[in-house]
Amino acid sequence: MKSQPALLAIILTLVASVILAGMDSLAKFLMQDFSTPQVTWARFLFHSIIVSVLFFRQGLRKVVTTRAPKTQLLRGLCMIGINTSLYLALRTISLAEATALMYLSPVLVTLLAGIFLGERILPRHMLAVALGFAGVLIITRPGFQSFEPTMLLAFLASFLLALYFLLTRKVASVDDPRTSLFYTSIVGAVVLSCLVPFWWKTPDAQQWLLLISMGALGASGHFLLIKAYTLLPASELSPWLNAQLVAATLYSLFLFHDPLGWAFFAGTGMIVGAGLLLWLMQRRAR
Repeated sequence: MKSQPALLAIILTLVASVILAGMDSLAKFLMQDFSTPQVTWARFLFHSIIVSVLFFRQGLRKVVTTRAPKTQLLRGLCMIGINTSLYLALRTISLAEATALMYLSPVLVTLLAGIFLGERILPRHMLAVALGFAGVLIITRPGFQSFEPTMLLAFLASFLLALYFLLTRKVASVDDPRTSLFYTSIVGAVVLSCLVPFWWKTPDAQQWLLLISMGALGASGHFLLIKAYTLLPASELSPWLNAQLVAATLYSLFLFHDPLGWAFFAGTGMIVGAGLLLWLMQRRAR
């Protein structure tokens, strides 16, 4: 019977990964007609509306109450930076490449935890960090003619995501996961609603539907992940999150017909391998 919740958690994680990769694909499609700030705004606004409606039935006041308002605000600002950087990168590079570079974040968490939290970094941890950065260099190929500078935006998004993970770890002991999910979306919705008029383009009915769908995909994907984490520890689900990279690669190939060469697959393999190596180290340590 114990294996049933674990299997359900894995299935939820796989479905969430496909949904979130689909959200990023939709963002890339919408940016053919809209500015990055407007697409990012829609992702946060409709996400926050859906989350607020869902949590209203559970007692919105309880969800809104936080014991770490400054940290929650910083988490929300990080998420704005993550999505804006990623979507700017998606204008010129493939969804698969951007997602692969984002997957360096678990490796960066290890490095940043040692610098800012004083956690011990062993030589084998540094080996995983070096492997991950080598994968980034293979994908980006700096100094070569094929180097695309906007790849650095995806790398910035990965760094901000690692910082976001550390801040999430910090508030996990004082705030309900639903509270963290609420502030993740509402901060972005409020800040970007103040900025989006400078880039506003009025959508037609079909485009409104697609913009709303972005928020729905984001809310459902994060909701499924939270549900999965209630059934199985996040550390056990970590390897299954790689499904988002697989889904992003398939979307990139079949929806956008992006050419993905040997450098992408070699570099991606090294980044994923570094993440799995860190996961195995943590599991052995426990």
